[in-house]
Amino acid sequence: MINLVLDLDTGIDDAIALSIAAKNERINLLGVTCTYGNVTVDESVDNTLALLSLLNRIDVPVYRGRDRALISTSTYVPHEAGRKIHGKKGSGDISLKESKRKAETTNAIDYLSSLMMKRDDFTIITTGPMTNLASILLSYPSLSTWKGKIIFMGGALTVRGNVNHFSEANIYKDPEAAKIVIESGLDITMIGLDVTERIRLYRKDSEKWKNRKSEIGRTLGSMLDYYLDNTLGLDETYVHDPSAVISSLHPEFFSFISLPLTVETESIDRGRVIVDEKRLIERDKMVKVALDVDRKKIETFLSHFDKYL
Repeated sequence: MINLVLDLDTGIDDAIALSIAAKNERINLLGVTCTYGNVTVDESVDNTLALLSLLNRIDVPVYRGRDRALISTSTYVPHEAGRKIHGKKGSGDISLKESKRKAETTNAIDYLSSLMMKRDDFTIITTGPMTNLASILLSYPSLSTWKGKIIFMGGALTVRGNVNHFSEANIYKDPEAAKIVIESGLDITMIGLDVTERIRLYRKDSEKWKNRKSEIGRTLGSMLDYYLDNTLGLDETYVHDPSAVISSLHPEFFSFISLPLTVETESIDRGRVIVDEKRLIERDKMVKVALDVDRKKIETFLSHFDKYL
């Protein structure tokens, strides 16, 4: 059994990642912390609660996290490009039924830091900016020796970014936070555009989900249709956030190399994940980076996901 905490900015691909984690029999979903990115943090909370209700997982607690980047003085407002890809509220062109539940009164920082202090037998998967996790490491230096695992979806090491030539969106929205986490020396795995842009979800997948006749199947299928129309504009699209969850279940689907990474925070390179040449010889504080993937195995995994819907 894999114990997971998800840290989500719950748009469409986050919703699919959440659904995989919530329904897979090998995953024990301990909780979900929410952040900003594809949507505001409050929209992320609302979407997460609504989806967990549809998934019959109202046992999973949801926590509200930071609403802005570490050095920002104002609440994050989603970019127009993100609104186009994920819809006005992160669920495409459909309205999610509001959950009867609310977020826990404890905030995400307090919840996750307390959990990390008590146990290290779980993995944290982040699919948005890493502000929540960086805030914890800044507030609790003792957690720099935490023995659990972190998987982040973000970065572009060998391919172009999706915000500009160098930067991937999750890193770009809070490079300072990403730098703190990536250089922390914790057990960290990067699932970046290097692999996620090689994998596809297809229109045939959305049709299978909708054909399950369940409310969650229709919802996820419709959300995927919107995502297909507004990313590549084809009958196929990238598999970003779900790849991070799948990597926790099947690391053997990926090929990794360990590298001393850092994040640029200045000038035109801001948000770029690079190798820190100063640490190449010492090989200190390494990050496992996925640079290749067995596309067919992941797409086969996703083709059977409808059985959970």
